[in-house]
Amino acid sequence: MLKFYLIKDGYLTELTDYQEGCWTCVVSPNREEQIFLRNAFEIPEHFIRAALDEEERSRIDIEDDSTLIIVDTPVCNPTENGNEYSTLPFGILVTKKGIVTICLRDTALCGAVINGSAKVRSSKKYRRFVLQMLYHNATLFLGYLRQAEKEGTFAERELKKNTGNKELLRILHIEKGLVYFSTGLKGDEAVLEKLLRTKFIIDYPEDAELLEDVIVENRQAIEMCAIYRDILSRTMEAYSGVISNNLNSVMKLLAAVTIILTVPQIIFALWGINTPIPFENNSFGFYIVLGVAAILTGIATAFAFYKKWL
Repeated sequence: MLKFYLIKDGYLTELTDYQEGCWTCVVSPNREEQIFLRNAFEIPEHFIRAALDEEERSRIDIEDDSTLIIVDTPVCNPTENGNEYSTLPFGILVTKKGIVTICLRDTALCGAVINGSAKVRSSKKYRRFVLQMLYHNATLFLGYLRQAEKEGTFAERELKKNTGNKELLRILHIEKGLVYFSTGLKGDEAVLEKLLRTKFIIDYPEDAELLEDVIVENRQAIEMCAIYRDILSRTMEAYSGVISNNLNSVMKLLAAVTIILTVPQIIFALWGINTPIPFENNSFGFYIVLGVAAILTGIATAFAFYKKWL
């Protein structure tokens, strides 16, 4: 799917066809659309393949007059057990004829530019446009991290009420997403650091300050991700210890009850043998045996309490 947008003075207009200085938003293009991109923008074919590779790492590649910047962008997928967080490679192609963004699926980053939440002033200033998108990509990470932290806090409160699998799975999904976020943010940081040393910024020093802001936002996201991961890891360890301790307490109780109930079983088994036994001719023999069993059971129970088995 190809869509063309022209941004001028902060106002976005959707176009029906390509126009010089417009932004081309590409999502999961088919073969014909890929051929159009190669011919219209003179984009190398392997640039397009790289941007559509779900396992592609963050990097910068320059060939002829085309620059490919691939970063990881955050993705949030709602499920029955809460949101699942992951990352997806997002390709930004800077060509002589315009800016092209390519992604395998629709992302919040493009949506933010379209709905105006990302402050992009013009699509004709290619480098400034790219930096503003990178800046908003870092803020998206921060937003999703705050959302993940709230979900983790809610799951922790639910765990205090009931240690169920649903809450543990929710925390596990969040922790898994934070691993993806941490990996993606570190890859993006390497790309941003490399941008500082390329002609992308050297030729336009007025954009250096914006790039530094992007790097600061990205580092803040890395630190927040590390903190949340540490908190969730410690939470999971704590609740694993609680569950293990509860299981030990139950097993200890069951073992103590089994020992106590064994005492009357032994007494009744001894008086049930087919040989002469005490009190067999006594009319109160049954009650005497029952009393002996009760006394010994009481002693065993008192001993269990003394040993703190109960």
